[in-house]
Amino acid sequence: MTWIEAAILGFVQGLTEFLPISSSAHLRIVGEFLPGAADPGAAFTAITQLGTETAVLVFFWRDIVRIVRAWAGSLVGRVPRNDPDARMGWLVIIGSLPIGILGVLFQDAIETTFRSLWIVAVMLIVFGILLALADIYSRQQRELDQLTWRHGILYGLAQALALVPGVSRSGGTITAGLAMGYTREAAARYSFLLAIPAVFASGLYQLVKVARDGGDSGVYGAGPTALATIIAFVVGYLIIGWFLRYVSTRSYRPFVLYRIALGAALMILLGTGLIAA
Repeated sequence: MTWIEAAILGFVQGLTEFLPISSSAHLRIVGEFLPGAADPGAAFTAITQLGTETAVLVFFWRDIVRIVRAWAGSLVGRVPRNDPDARMGWLVIIGSLPIGILGVLFQDAIETTFRSLWIVAVMLIVFGILLALADIYSRQQRELDQLTWRHGILYGLAQALALVPGVSRSGGTITAGLAMGYTREAAARYSFLLAIPAVFASGLYQLVKVARDGGDSGVYGAGPTALATIIAFVVGYLIIGWFLRYVSTRSYRPFVLYRIALGAALMILLGTGLIAA
């Protein structure tokens, strides 16, 4: 049964990681309704995110190679530091610092307190409303080549909020991007690129920690966790292309409505005692 549960959670991870609806919240919620009725845990979540982030590497491979080459060239003076790709490399690094620092400082709370379903429900609703406001009132005129250092840091701070399940890594950064005037597609693309260092750092850290502790990522063993990660990669890769095409012509309203409805339903379930926080 644990293999089936892990496969389901891997599918959920791949389906929700890049949508602004919080994959960590969905893993936390879905885990309660599986036969084991347990929180998959922060370690399992971080490790399966390696699958979806590998999908980002594959999907944006040419862009990533170009950015890395330009960034490395800027270090030795072969490429001007104001080159758009070199700047993007530096902006991704700087934007990754907030989540790295806060992740270390609040590690215990991230793995325990922040995983309360009451917090998840509130964050789903609050950040759903913020996403709606940003989508409606933003100018949506800026493209990625207009990204500034200040905006890169603000993007990073928004991403750091995703340490709390329910906020959504993509949701937080996309909301910040829209609020700063970037187009929907530009905000989504930078959100994907910005997540690479943070997700790989977190996932590899948890992977080493789990290997050191015997191979179990909490509820699930090494085999089921590996299966979930592979499924997350395949599903995530398919979702990236679809999502970028979707946001290029449509608003985030369906995701906003879904977040609010899910948060409200979760509060009802918690309030009536049908599930425990």
